Amino acid sequence: MTPEFILRLAIAAVLGGVIGLEREYRAKEAGFRTHFLVALGSALFMILSMYGFDSMINDTTQKLSYDPSRIASQVVPGIGFIGAGIIIFQKHVVKGLTTAAGLWVTSAIGLTCGAGMFVLAAATTVMVLMCLEALHFVSSRFATRSILLTFSSDKQENIQVVLHKMRDAGIDIDSYEMQKKTDPKGIAYQVSMEIKVKREQYQTRIMQFMEKMDGVSIQNIE
Repeated sequence: MTPEFILRLAIAAVLGGVIGLEREYRAKEAGFRTHFLVALGSALFMILSMYGFDSMINDTTQKLSYDPSRIASQVVPGIGFIGAGIIIFQKHVVKGLTTAAGLWVTSAIGLTCGAGMFVLAAATTVMVLMCLEALHFVSSRFATRSILLTFSSDKQENIQVVLHKMRDAGIDIDSYEMQKKTDPKGIAYQVSMEIKVKREQYQTRIMQFMEKMDGVSIQNIE
């Protein structure tokens, strides 16, 4: 049975790694290695749960209560701890939920491979990849992204021009804060604001927009 067990582990690792490559390509919180190890470990736990105690079960001198799902069932809350570490709350936005859910499904794929249900595991992997790619396609074209923008100018008039042009360009301003600072060079006005733009316009629209603003110095965009 050992060669068959190794085959199950290998298939689980490959399927988990495929999902991990997609997450790695999108620069997400958990990538290839994490998904690879989660699938591999889940498959191993399933094999251990199903076959690891055969010698004890076959021992007629002992009366044992055998539940092959006991060890495998503990994988689910275990993956929950990993998923909780991936999810973060930043800039009023929850991040990492999709990757955490992907790890959860990857663990299920690993368990399925450990049980020898390869076709079901492969079909699930395909559906996961289709879901992730479809989600990326939709979010890149229709979803919005929150950006923290910090810039400064020595004249308030320049800041007012920036604000008016942002509104004219359809850029939503969620929050706005301006501070007046004095240094040896004179008075400077520093503005911190949180804006929302479509994801597909982030690189081109914001950078090009701010570069056209005269008398304004950009400190930070994140």
